[in-house]
Amino acid sequence: MEYIWLVTGFLLLIKGADFFVEGSSSLAKLLRVPSIIIGLTIVAFGTSAPELAVSLSASLAGNNDMAIGNVIGSNVFNLLVVIGACSLAAPVVVDKKVLYGDYLFGIFTAVTMVALFLWDLTLSRLDGCVLLGIFGYFLFQMIKNTLASRAVGGTREADDLKAGNPFKNLLFIGGGLAAIVWGGDLVVDNASVIAASFGLSQTLIGLTVVALGTSLPELVTSVVASKKGENALALGNVIGSNLFNILLVLAASAAISPMKVGVLSVFDGMFLILSSCLVWYLARTRMAITRKEGIFMLGLYAVYTGYIIMR
Repeated sequence: MEYIWLVTGFLLLIKGADFFVEGSSSLAKLLRVPSIIIGLTIVAFGTSAPELAVSLSASLAGNNDMAIGNVIGSNVFNLLVVIGACSLAAPVVVDKKVLYGDYLFGIFTAVTMVALFLWDLTLSRLDGCVLLGIFGYFLFQMIKNTLASRAVGGTREADDLKAGNPFKNLLFIGGGLAAIVWGGDLVVDNASVIAASFGLSQTLIGLTVVALGTSLPELVTSVVASKKGENALALGNVIGSNLFNILLVLAASAAISPMKVGVLSVFDGMFLILSSCLVWYLARTRMAITRKEGIFMLGLYAVYTGYIIMR
């Protein structure tokens, strides 16, 4: 029965992402803001909902390894697999402002997370509040950028014509998000049961099965967006989701219940930083992630997965 629910979850993810991207891109035109901002905020928050639910539940249950592993594993997956898969559909063109702005801020966030890990191998309530404070700054900047984009946006008539019915857009976003969250929940729950039946540990399940399952919304949404020519929405979704995962998901989990951090989690965090720097360099060379680079990123993730399974 778990296999049937697993397939159902995948179908909900795919169809939900299709509606979600359609509604989100239309909303960007209606609000007269760039798709990258919608991707960094609304889409990122929506696709990070499974990570938030899983990590909070794991934290409350005292399963710190699952909570931390889910966040780090999801961010590595988003970075290497989601962007890599998008590049197979179409080259992921990177805006210079995004590369030197939001992306570098994402690297700074990952470095801050690992620094807090190394301080005393604990993520305390104070640490969680520090991360939440950075999250507040991020939201402030997004609101500021949104207002600035509206001020210098194109003609309202042209944008409204492309945007269509606002109520239909909200219905697409709401219905698509519900399907994504429900589908992600079905995939995670049933994949975890299947994985546990093969004797996998909770830590390994958190880094692999659960991280992959909770990142499926980002993967499906970004690939669909890329195929629809919404590269900015796809890239913004990945960057925004990784920021949300650390600054909201992990921070809220720590604020609720302080976490002991294992040495392996520190190594995984460092791998996230190195991967982020590598992808930044690849994007900077041609201001785009090409298909060959995407294949390399997917191969790197396969090696990383093999490592965490064997260790």
